[in-house]
Amino acid sequence: MLSLFFAAFFGASLAATSDTGTLIVLNKTDATASFLDASTGASRAVVGTGIGPHECAVAPDEKFLVVCDYGAKIPGRTLTVIDLEHRVPVDKIDLGDYRRPHGIAFASAERLYVTCEQNQSLIEIDLAERKVVRALATEQALSHMVVLSPDGSRAWVANIGSGSLSALDLATGKLLAKIETGKGSEGLDVTPDGREVWVGNREGDTLSIVDTAKLAESAEIPCGKFPIRIKVTPDGKRALVSNASGGDVSVWDVATRKELAKIAMGVRAGDDVDQRLFNQQFGDGPVPVGILITPDGKRAFVANTNADVVTVLDLEKLAIATRFRAGREPDGLAFSSR
Repeated sequence: MLSLFFAAFFGASLAATSDTGTLIVLNKTDATASFLDASTGASRAVVGTGIGPHECAVAPDEKFLVVCDYGAKIPGRTLTVIDLEHRVPVDKIDLGDYRRPHGIAFASAERLYVTCEQNQSLIEIDLAERKVVRALATEQALSHMVVLSPDGSRAWVANIGSGSLSALDLATGKLLAKIETGKGSEGLDVTPDGREVWVGNREGDTLSIVDTAKLAESAEIPCGKFPIRIKVTPDGKRALVSNASGGDVSVWDVATRKELAKIAMGVRAGDDVDQRLFNQQFGDGPVPVGILITPDGKRAFVANTNADVVTVLDLEKLAIATRFRAGREPDGLAFSSR
């Protein structure tokens, strides 16, 4: 029965969508990056990474993909650099004393920022030189995800262990504020106008909305179970939140802060849940984590970590369009127009 269900979804056509390009999916257990046709889900390549790839980012000039090698039992200390034209790994960046690289964001084609959980730091990388050039202290525990302000002047880092958001001035390297949000602050995104940062508090089942001018929380609202990632649509009107324990994605109106819809992923975990990163923490749920919204804002991809599928959402209908298969334990996602 389940196989027929998948067959129907994997055979579905997305010909009506306007975005073309490549969806990149990090597979944590396999230590690979899957390159999929963003319209059909067809595999274009599978490329090896370091152990435990969690997050990745495409350079603005689309020459390289950089992957954070988070590690497993042994903390990771490298970034894998992949040539996007030829889809091959071309280098490893050794982070030296910095461990557990996770969140990642490009400021320019040659400059990127990476969170390092074990060091309470956001490190700056010179991609051309393949080296760490600066470390900015978050002064908070388990600094996990990062987003940059639209003008590139600030970095916002969510800190799981401290339940907070660190605001960093990228010109001076100074820590501007440590903003208390909620328990287990993890996923985050900034609105296109730069006025708000939305943060998911996974242990509190809430969303914190931070006023970037006041450097303070302006609201905290109830969400689904274990909100773990947030992405705001390119027009700034909606925010998508993956709820890992709830097995769904909630869609929010940014202006009114009202929930518009909750889309159940509709799949279950694989039989080997005991051998996965989250183990039995979420039962037989699919554990939606990574979210990526296409540049035209019409679709979203959601990595269902424990079900080994990527669910494709139609954001005009607020419904599931199809599903793609990548590797085992898909999580971090990126998009390339190549």
